[in-house]
Amino acid sequence: MRLLKHYIKSFMFLELLKGLSVTGRYLFARKITVQYPEEKTPMSPRFRGLHAQRRYANGEERCIACKLCEAVCPALAITIDVAERSDGTRRTTRYDIDLFKCIYCGFCEEACPVDAIVETHIFEYHFENRGENIMTKEKLLAVGDKYETEIAACKAADAKYR
Repeated sequence: MRLLKHYIKSFMFLELLKGLSVTGRYLFARKITVQYPEEKTPMSPRFRGLHAQRRYANGEERCIACKLCEAVCPALAITIDVAERSDGTRRTTRYDIDLFKCIYCGFCEEACPVDAIVETHIFEYHFENRGENIMTKEKLLAVGDKYETEIAACKAADAKYR
């Protein structure tokens, strides 16, 4: 009896017909494909993208070398070296973030007491050469300088919701 059922199923191509019915159902359904470079999907306000370091209005970097971001980073992606300046303040001599290690959790941004390190809404970036995944202090400050108006607007919007 079992052999007969198997023979009938294989002769009638029931599995094939079931698969074609699924294909037929979705053939005429509304498509949800986004043509990426021209169209972009809505971005969540909580999205965390490329890192940036901010400066004060007088041009001085905000980072006070407290190393809280390095301590709180679960992926150990942040490396900081510190030096004391002639006026007694501490500043970073090296501030590196390895973007291959980074899990974009936002802990570094939350831990910073002076709002020096932020994660922007920039998601369209790539690396072509070895070593470009390391965001140095200079690269971070350059990103912060370029997108400061957007970063400040996002920070103001975040403060409104808290």
